Amino acid sequence: MRILVTGVAGFLGSHLAERLLVEGHEVVGLDNFITGSPDNISHLLGNKRFTFYRYDVTEFIYVAGDLHGVLHFASPASPIDYLQLPIQTLKVGSLGTHKALGLAKAKGARFLLASTSEVYGDPAVHPQPESYWGNVNPVGPRGVYDEAKRFAEALTMAYHRYHGVDTRIARIFNTYGPRMRRDDGRVVSNFIVQSLQRNPLTIYGDGSQTRSFCYVDDLIEGIYRLFTSNRVEPLNLGNPSEHTISELAELVLELTGSTAGVEYQPLPQDDPKVRQPDISLARQLLGWEPQLDLREGLKATIEYFSGVLERDAFRGEGQGTA
Repeated sequence: MRILVTGVAGFLGSHLAERLLVEGHEVVGLDNFITGSPDNISHLLGNKRFTFYRYDVTEFIYVAGDLHGVLHFASPASPIDYLQLPIQTLKVGSLGTHKALGLAKAKGARFLLASTSEVYGDPAVHPQPESYWGNVNPVGPRGVYDEAKRFAEALTMAYHRYHGVDTRIARIFNTYGPRMRRDDGRVVSNFIVQSLQRNPLTIYGDGSQTRSFCYVDDLIEGIYRLFTSNRVEPLNLGNPSEHTISELAELVLELTGSTAGVEYQPLPQDDPKVRQPDISLARQLLGWEPQLDLREGLKATIEYFSGVLERDAFRGEGQGTA
């Protein structure tokens, strides 16, 4: 198949493009590098089945030739990004989704939306099944991301119901692994970078809030299975193994050998107290569940960030002596 991936230079988009190429597909990638990085796709540029265009998907999207799939992954996705880029986040969730769906409709292509567990907000139901409608503050600081994705889901279903577009919606829970940005503000990257630099790990709140962490390879497997399935309604993809933030901090300190400890800061507004996916439907419909446990996934991610810090230090030395 020939498949378009928006946000291809992002953390998830780049891994997805890799997987599609491995499966033998042709990939057309779009990204404007607001939060994505050219480094994430540099190794793909020599592949004759990969084509990249620097482009803002909130504008009309034209792609010559046939397309069999459109996978919409373009969006700021970490709190530090969507708090600094609130308008861009709302635009890519609304206008960007509209343009991507329009392209899928015009090409007769299957469409997959990368949605998020943030549509559940600070949940009053735990764990969160797909049937739960969420508890979101639409005018709080996180609302720009939460509501952008909720609107994107509604628009996707509207295109399915009224235009007959073949759609998929992945509600993605916390995912981590290589190619996360060191400064993206997510808890795994924050803890690992702070620990490798022998700085105290910053815990917001008392550390009792929970998250469920899925390694990126497991997540991409779920995305691919969803794309090739017949599931139209939203589907949770994430790791149901729940950990407190304090437990994560202790594990990162252990694996990096750091003795810097932790420091506490106030909990941000509307920060979810719990987050755990109910993946019963993914198990039933896709035969999917995560395979890699948190300890092994963190080891691989720590190794990646060690290399990033070494590379950045080398680049900094080069700039300083130029």
